[in-house]
Amino acid sequence: DLMNLPSRSFNRSRLQTNLLSKKAVMIGTILAFFSLFSYAMAANKERTFIMVKPDGVQRGLVGKIIERFEQKGFKLVAMKFTWASKDLLEKHYADLSARPFFPGLVNYMSSGPVVPMVWEGLNVVKTGRQMLGATNPADSLPGTIRGDFCIQVGRNIIHGSDAVESANKEIALWFNEKELVSWQPAAESWVYE
Repeated sequence: DLMNLPSRSFNRSRLQTNLLSKKAVMIGTILAFFSLFSYAMAANKERTFIMVKPDGVQRGLVGKIIERFEQKGFKLVAMKFTWASKDLLEKHYADLSARPFFPGLVNYMSSGPVVPMVWEGLNVVKTGRQMLGATNPADSLPGTIRGDFCIQVGRNIIHGSDAVESANKEIALWFNEKELVSWQPAAESWVYE
């Protein structure tokens, strides 16, 4: 019905509509592909807050912890070596302020330097927590950071965000926007599809 056979003439409006429809489908397909690609890339940009506690620093475990996250394929976007104030630690652990161990926790965390870090990658919050192991090292499996390097819950060497929301809050508490380095490792294409 694009061509009128007896008169051998084209129906231009019908032809233009079909071409527009094909063009729209093609554009829609391309946009959908890039939308999925953008979604996948955005998922790779999830961030988590990880902090080596004073006992981990004193025992010289910072490098081993960083190595595990790098070997997994996560990207370090911020890190500092600092002696945290009690005020900062009270804000960080505010959700635990009613617990009887809170004063001891703040004293312990302010007893020596800590290494707060921000790591980026696909499902980094969930996977990071799995890499840390259970809060109580006695419940942590071998192969996890706590399972391999610590014995008691009061000296469990590392903190990790438990959800994306808490990660965002903790990152904002410990780092300003200029301290978060946006970069692309050369090996990223070997980690993500």
